[in-house]
Amino acid sequence: MADRDDDVVARAKDGDPEAWRELHRAHAGRLLAWLSTRPSGDSMVAGEDVAAEAWLVAATRIADFHGTSSEFAGWLFGIARKIGGSTRRRSERRRTDPSDPHDADGHLPAAPDPVLALAGQDWVRHAIASLPPRERDVIGLVDGLGFDNSAAATTLGISAVAVRVARHRGLRRLRGRLSGLEGRGPEVPRG
Repeated sequence: MADRDDDVVARAKDGDPEAWRELHRAHAGRLLAWLSTRPSGDSMVAGEDVAAEAWLVAATRIADFHGTSSEFAGWLFGIARKIGGSTRRRSERRRTDPSDPHDADGHLPAAPDPVLALAGQDWVRHAIASLPPRERDVIGLVDGLGFDNSAAATTLGISAVAVRVARHRGLRRLRGRLSGLEGRGPEVPRG
């Protein structure tokens, strides 16, 4: 990170609401887009919840951050990644199965969720979501949100070399899956 804060970060540290609005405008949409591709492990926790908590942590710990407003994105996304990981671990510890599958005979059949059906038609999101977590996160940040390798490395807590390797492997997997889909029907867009 830089030794010196830029104007926006310095004003945010002083509590300037306009500086916080500027940071929010610059990074909130990308943060939500990225979080929507990451499973939370808890159906009651949405990407918006993790983003809100990340912004709260960032506001409380802004004095610990030194850098530019663009470097702030990597720091904010790193906070969100850690919060999401904690949410997944907490959900796994609390996971229960309240029903016995043998008692299901008397219950109504499950109705398909139309939102899930629409999400299933989004082949790009599905293909990226099926990648291993590190490759999915790197491709989402670098190719989806336009982060450079350094910012992605800061966000994910890995080296820039690990970002390049994960991106290479992920793109290779996606190319293999795409070539396997060609000629099978209209679901693969031509561009």
